[in-house]
Amino acid sequence: MKKTNKIIVIIGVLIVGVLGGMGAFAYKMYSDVTNVTDKIHNEVSTEKKREEKVKVSREDPFSIALLGIDTGDFGRVDQGRSDSVTVLTVNPKTKQTKILSVPRDTYTEISGFNKKDKIAHAYAFGGIETALNTLQNLLDIPIDYYISIDMGAAEKIIDAIGGVDVNSPLAFELDGIAFKKGPAHLNGEEALAYTRMRYDDPKGDYGRQARQREVLENIIKEGATLSSLMKYKDVLTVIEDNMKTNLSIDEMFEIQKNYRSAADTIEQVQLVGEGEMLNEVSYEMIPQDEIERVSTILKNELDI
Repeated sequence: MKKTNKIIVIIGVLIVGVLGGMGAFAYKMYSDVTNVTDKIHNEVSTEKKREEKVKVSREDPFSIALLGIDTGDFGRVDQGRSDSVTVLTVNPKTKQTKILSVPRDTYTEISGFNKKDKIAHAYAFGGIETALNTLQNLLDIPIDYYISIDMGAAEKIIDAIGGVDVNSPLAFELDGIAFKKGPAHLNGEEALAYTRMRYDDPKGDYGRQARQREVLENIIKEGATLSSLMKYKDVLTVIEDNMKTNLSIDEMFEIQKNYRSAADTIEQVQLVGEGEMLNEVSYEMIPQDEIERVSTILKNELDI
């Protein structure tokens, strides 16, 4: 599992941007995309946090959880864990997108199991519905949509879109790959290494999360470009067996058409806590006032 990491979740937004844009690009693309989205579509039943379901057709602000699942990585066949958790709020009225990286070791109540554990373990307890309900309860916001991606597909998907641009804040080396300080264009293998390093970063795990959000932000901006659309068959081939979402094809088209302005301003939000050992296990303890601070930011973006 070490070979792939939280980078996997960042390509979730690519699905909405690229797949949504394909329908307008050509009918052949529309047919191909529809076939794939029918296979990856998976509805879920989560705890109700809204009086009325959001409708992207009327440009409601919405939230979406991007989960990197380690099931299947290097031959795993068990339930796995949501080893990376990112929440986006998208508001076309304020023309803003907020990106929140939830530390995977966050100590929280696991929904429906009357116990506390790492938020990364929620998926292992009860699958996608338990993971989403746990996330909703932690942040006290509705999670309207989700995209889950098998971690084993990360490198292939990044390569399929032609790599990603970054601006490294420091020079470092990991897995035999040397990174210089400054701008660079990374392939899939390099991007995975770029987002995994934390021990040589003076900011530790928070520095790593910042690099993960950087890659996410650049994919949001570049995902629906013509060059990405031209690679659509490569993208579809990879995601067909490695992704699930409750977004319909029509919702993807609506988001791609009506929510582009929300990518004009992308702001990063951080949950800040402290590490603590419990029964010889390391957890990230997030103070309640810190959770409430972040929750208020997200609620304001969702108009709730």
